[in-house]
Amino acid sequence: MKTDSAPAPGRGLQSGLWGAQLALAAVFFVAGLMKVTQPSSQLVDSIPWGAEVPAALVRFIGTFELLGAIGVIVPAATHLLPKLSGFAGVGLATLTALATGFHGMRGEYANLPLTLALCGLAAFVAWGRLLRAPISPRGMGRPAGPAARV
Repeated sequence: MKTDSAPAPGRGLQSGLWGAQLALAAVFFVAGLMKVTQPSSQLVDSIPWGAEVPAALVRFIGTFELLGAIGVIVPAATHLLPKLSGFAGVGLATLTALATGFHGMRGEYANLPLTLALCGLAAFVAWGRLLRAPISPRGMGRPAGPAARV
């Protein structure tokens, strides 16, 4: 009997998704924290374009990066609204696609491999956590505690 459903995601896919999620979280947490906490005068040393855009935009991008870093890990790890991790992947993919265009327009071609790689990782997480290997929410097919093991 043929079924239309795809086979369950394997251990390799799950490991790859978690690795991508951790890498994205690390990169965007550090980048976001820098943009949110450093004074504007110091940011110009780290990000040359920081002097050419409003400081509020730099802070907004940093806040978005911090939220993305948290969102790509915490919901999946806690099984509380785990689809949010996939949506965080969508947000980070969008952010990095826009960053690729921004750096390309400025002629900062050395930044493009990194932004494209991050965009690919974020898109992989979005695809994996929303479509191919979603994580079940707490209480949906996952034992809740010792009573569930009886």
